[in-house]
Amino acid sequence: MDSILVRGGKELQGDIPIAGAKNACLTLMPATLLSEEPLTLTNAPRLSDIRTMTELLGSLGTEVSALQEGKVLAMSSQGPINTHADYDIVRKMRASNLVLGPLLAREGHAEVSLPGGCAIGARPMDIHTDGLTLMGAEIELRDGYLHAKAQGGRLKGAVIDFPFASVGATENIMMAATLAKGTTVINNAAREPEIVDLADCLRAMGAQIEGDGTPSITIQGVDRLHGATHKVVTDRIELGTYMLAPAICGGEVELLGGRIDLLSAFCEKLDAAGISVTETAKGLKVARKNGSIRAVDVTTEPFPGFPTDLQAQMMALLCIADGTSVLEEKIFENRFMHAPELERMGANIDVQGGTATVKGVKKLKGAPVMATDLRASVSLILAGLAAEGETKVARVYHLDRGYEHVVAKFRGVGADIERIKE
Repeated sequence: MDSILVRGGKELQGDIPIAGAKNACLTLMPATLLSEEPLTLTNAPRLSDIRTMTELLGSLGTEVSALQEGKVLAMSSQGPINTHADYDIVRKMRASNLVLGPLLAREGHAEVSLPGGCAIGARPMDIHTDGLTLMGAEIELRDGYLHAKAQGGRLKGAVIDFPFASVGATENIMMAATLAKGTTVINNAAREPEIVDLADCLRAMGAQIEGDGTPSITIQGVDRLHGATHKVVTDRIELGTYMLAPAICGGEVELLGGRIDLLSAFCEKLDAAGISVTETAKGLKVARKNGSIRAVDVTTEPFPGFPTDLQAQMMALLCIADGTSVLEEKIFENRFMHAPELERMGANIDVQGGTATVKGVKKLKGAPVMATDLRASVSLILAGLAAEGETKVARVYHLDRGYEHVVAKFRGVGADIERIKE
C-alpha cells in the first residue's frame, strides 16, 4: 500500500493548475442518462472516483470514452439502459446514488443499491427518496436496494421542501424533474457552485431551470433532452487545499483557474488569519501577509459558508497559529478523525463532540501518521510540509479519489515530497 513521504521546512514558490471539480463531474456524468444523444464533459479531473462512475455508467449501458488524457469525457446513453445499479460498484462511492433520479426520469423504474463512501458520518438517502415519492415514485428498500417505480411510468412535478439543504438530494431531484410532467419546485435547495454547474449543463441539454444558486429552484419538465458539451467548473476544494500550502509553509503560490467567488467565506477566514489572497489574470495568488498566522474560529456551513471539505486542511494551518482557534463541524459527525494524527505531530487539539479547540504550537514535528479519509489525508500532507523532519502518511489511497497528481503539484512549487510503494 502506497504512502506519501514529506520532508518539511521548505517555502513554496510557483504556480499550481487547479483541476475541474470532482463533485461537479460526478454529478454531471449521470446526466447523460437523461438523453439518448451524446454528452461531452471537458475539464474533467482524472481521479479514481471518476473511474468508478465510468464503471457504474458502463454497467447501465452508457458508453464512456476518456479523451485528451482523461480531461474530456465523451458519453453516450443511446442504447438500451439497464436500470440495476449493482452493490459491487455503488458501494465504492457515495455519489453513485445520483443515478437514481435520472434512471427514474428516463425509464420509469430503477433498482439502486444503497451507496458507500468515506466513513465521515451518516448521510441518509431519506431526503432523496422522500422528494422522489412526492413526484409520484413508489420506493421500497429490499435486500439493500432501493426499488423505485414511477406511477404511470413517468414522474410528475411537485413542490418539495427539504428539511435541510442537501447537495446530493438537490442534484438528484433536479435531474429527475427535467423529464417529469409539470413543474417541480425545490425549496431549501443547496446553493453550491456544483449545483449551478449542473443546472448550466442541463440547460445546455434543453432543460428549463430557474433559481439555481438560490434556496428555491424551479424546473419545468420537458419531453426530451438533447446532447451538449459542457466545461466542468473549477474544483473549489482542491483550490482551497492548495491555497493553504503557502499559508502553512511560507512563500507565494499562484493557483491557476482560481476564483474568490467559489470560496468567499474561506478567503475571509484566510484574511483574518493573516493570509493574503489576490486575484490575478490567471487565478489567485496566496502568501502570508507578515510571516505570522493568527488564530481564527471556524464553523462549517452549507455554501456560501465555510466548506466542511476544507475543515481538516484549515485545522492543519491553525495548529501553528498564534493563539487558540475553535472549529465547529456542523455538516458531518465523525469528521475530526484527523485530529489524533495531527497530535502525533505535536499539535494541541481537544475534541469535544462536534467542536475542536486548537491551541497553536510553535512547530509541528514529523511523524508516521495514517489517513482516515480523503480530506484528512491531504491535511496531514499539509502539516508535514510545515513540520520539522520527516512525515510519512500511510493509507493514501484516499487521495486518489479527490486529488490528481498531488505529489507532482506540490513538487512543482518546491515541496520535498514523494510517493513510495511498500
